[in-house]
Amino acid sequence: MSEISAKDLYQRQTTLSEIGEKGQEKLRNATVTIVGCGGLGSVAAVYLAGSGVGNIHLVDYDTVDVSNLHRQVFFTTYDLGKPKAEVLANYIQSISPIVNVSFTNESITKHNVFELISNAEIVLDCTDHLPTKYLLNDACVIKDKVLVYGSLYKFDGYVSTFNYLDENGIRTPNLRDAFPEIPTNNIPNCSEIGTLNSIVGIIGIMQANEVLKIVTGIGKSLIRQLLIYNSLENSLFKMQLKSAFNKQKIAQIFESESYEDISCEVEESIIISQENFKKTLENKKATIKIISVMDDEDLELPFEVDEKVPFYDIDEWLDELKELYNQYIFVCNRGNSSLRATYLCKEQFPNLKVKSLEGGIEGF
Repeated sequence: MSEISAKDLYQRQTTLSEIGEKGQEKLRNATVTIVGCGGLGSVAAVYLAGSGVGNIHLVDYDTVDVSNLHRQVFFTTYDLGKPKAEVLANYIQSISPIVNVSFTNESITKHNVFELISNAEIVLDCTDHLPTKYLLNDACVIKDKVLVYGSLYKFDGYVSTFNYLDENGIRTPNLRDAFPEIPTNNIPNCSEIGTLNSIVGIIGIMQANEVLKIVTGIGKSLIRQLLIYNSLENSLFKMQLKSAFNKQKIAQIFESESYEDISCEVEESIIISQENFKKTLENKKATIKIISVMDDEDLELPFEVDEKVPFYDIDEWLDELKELYNQYIFVCNRGNSSLRATYLCKEQFPNLKVKSLEGGIEGF
């Protein structure tokens, strides 16, 4: 392959008078860290690399799964089982050899977050795990990093630029100014309720667009507002934000918050293995009740359940629970929502025998 020059590679972009050679130079010198290399992160990373962002670091602990391919379109069937961050880094290098791309194959936690974002001017939150989103937000506030936020819920997408240093030298609102506390229930992730692949691409590109505007200094960034886009209606709504959580307050929160999901530390007593669950189905007694907590009540299941309760209705269902059976087994797609439902049930009925199906129906 003949040597590729930056002039040829970015010709269409530098032709824009708002960008030009000076803007392209700013992009070349920019340093971005992208946390999460799935649907949002893979799209954002590829478009930023294609635009000439010179230094990109990718963070993701996960490997490519067949269920990823419908929306994480830069992975192929040949990549199954391989680390996402490494595969994505190799793809970026193939289309933008001028870009310096590196990666970390591990989870981001309270113990390593400052190290992983230390070299970044801008951090992209492309994760789908709520505690991690708050961890990234709080760490960026503490370390004075700009955070470009992206999130998904079914057909809706959310984008914002948090903690941006404005013209008055003041940091703009952050995630906690929109949603002060980490939600503990009623918000299943996309593996539980599903997502349309097009909304994933749209939001990932919006995140990349925010970075390009910030680095080059053109246009208006999504500061002091959270953009909510609905792909079914093509509607846009901007939620206005006001600063209430400053660095000092967030630093105090950081000291006490674990940023761990309840699924990270699971008591064995509330988990039923696939093997034991199948035995339960074979010898099921009337005193055992199996509850599906998937949002899609019409989804065909590989076994019969006694009741279908969408996870977003679980609180109301528990409040109205009168007749208590000897045992409840909650099931869902992968075991995440069922585990949360199990904890919520145990909180309300501590002595009740409740279990969550390990691995969900995908493991059945």
